[in-house]
Amino acid sequence: MDIPANHFKRAIYSGEQQIGLWSSLASHITVEILAGSGYDWLLIDTEHSPNELPMVLTQLQACMEHRTHPIVRPPVNDPVGIKRLLDAGVQSFLVPMVETAEQAAAAVAATRYPPHGVRGFASASRASRFGRVKDYYHRAHEEICVLVQIESELGMANLEAICAVPGVDGVFVGPGDLSAAMGYLGDQGNEAVVTVIEQLIRRIVAGGNRAGILTGDEALARRYIAAGCIYTAVGSDTGLLARGSEALLKKFRV
Repeated sequence: MDIPANHFKRAIYSGEQQIGLWSSLASHITVEILAGSGYDWLLIDTEHSPNELPMVLTQLQACMEHRTHPIVRPPVNDPVGIKRLLDAGVQSFLVPMVETAEQAAAAVAATRYPPHGVRGFASASRASRFGRVKDYYHRAHEEICVLVQIESELGMANLEAICAVPGVDGVFVGPGDLSAAMGYLGDQGNEAVVTVIEQLIRRIVAGGNRAGILTGDEALARRYIAAGCIYTAVGSDTGLLARGSEALLKKFRV
């Protein structure tokens, strides 16, 4: 048995646009439905979602028959939490609130076994298919993708250094906290914010890395893709459910 291939990681390195969707409903049923919709990737959130490890595991299982690649956002850049997600079979991570090259390097180290990192050894976890992948420990890093999230003024200032950290496969711009840090709380579409985000995307690309973002605004998504964004989340399960249900009701309310 071999390690499952990380098609998402290969795609962003080859410059293929990857269209994704955010999942915050903490439901394996929702994830199974979304994974069958054909998106390239699905973000399973545990930072701003009532998601715990056993629930994440069932959501990973819900993705298995589909090509949609699950990416998990841990609540914090913590090696113990990341270790548990790794053992559950997570191959791609979006690590929130990374502000320095040292923090980015720590995120990478959490996904690597010694001597290249600090990941703890487990002899028969789901990640190694319960010990059936014989060379898992020597090759695991090949299929692990580490994305770090920039969402503060300090992160913006250290962007080039973060982009240059070995093992950082992508740099994701977090528009919510970033807009708040700029003084535009809740106003991600403000032109001042959008202009800065476009500049950040170009800086990430110029720094030799791969840029990503989330926005439910189609026009903004296309602007960010034009600026160089290579993995783009274009909506969320909560947004689709809320706006879709509201739109349906409006048709019948007089």
